[in-house]
Amino acid sequence: MQLRAPLFALALAVTAMGCQQPAFASEKPVSAPAASRVAKEGAGLKTAIFAGGCFWGVEGVFSHVKGVTSAVSGYHGGTKRSASYDLVSSGMTDHAEAVKITYDPKVIRYDQLLRIYFSVVADPTLKNRQGPDVGAHYRSAIVPLSGEQTAVAKAYIAQLSKAGLWNKPIVTAIERSSGFYPAETYHQDFMIKNPRHGYIRRWDAPKIAALKAMYPGVYSATFKRN
Repeated sequence: MQLRAPLFALALAVTAMGCQQPAFASEKPVSAPAASRVAKEGAGLKTAIFAGGCFWGVEGVFSHVKGVTSAVSGYHGGTKRSASYDLVSSGMTDHAEAVKITYDPKVIRYDQLLRIYFSVVADPTLKNRQGPDVGAHYRSAIVPLSGEQTAVAKAYIAQLSKAGLWNKPIVTAIERSSGFYPAETYHQDFMIKNPRHGYIRRWDAPKIAALKAMYPGVYSATFKRN
């Protein structure tokens, strides 16, 4: 998911290889079970951070979820000074491409967001990569912002591990919040602004289709713009 000319050419080459190599197959949706540990977060808007590969798709999925009031693409971890697309994409920082979500728990609970994440957003068995994107900045990670979110996330990962939905172990990490820095303006709402972009059509549009098919009750046809 690169934009600058040389890097974009490389991304296109990798994507082309992905059509031939099973290792780069598109993430398949998984029917994850409802969480046994239901989130109890009280009234008022809450925030959550998810990292799952390219932030375009993560933001795109959650922007189509009822109860989500905003989804901001950005960088979690590392330092503010190094929180730029060029540096993060180099793999030389500790950042992960991530999305900060603001949501109303009366409409969509944190445990339900986790279910969507594991079902259609990311393959939790892939370490430091998703789809055609490789590197620690594309890692799969959940960043709880409260004790309740931490408890729910740990319980849900344990539940999924016992369910045996994947042939490989879950490697999605629960990371301590260590700073979130919004990405450049051109990355925000990227999917809705660039529906014909090759990367969006190949890797991210199928995630929206899966969300709509699997969870019609929480799917919103309207894209929540920032």
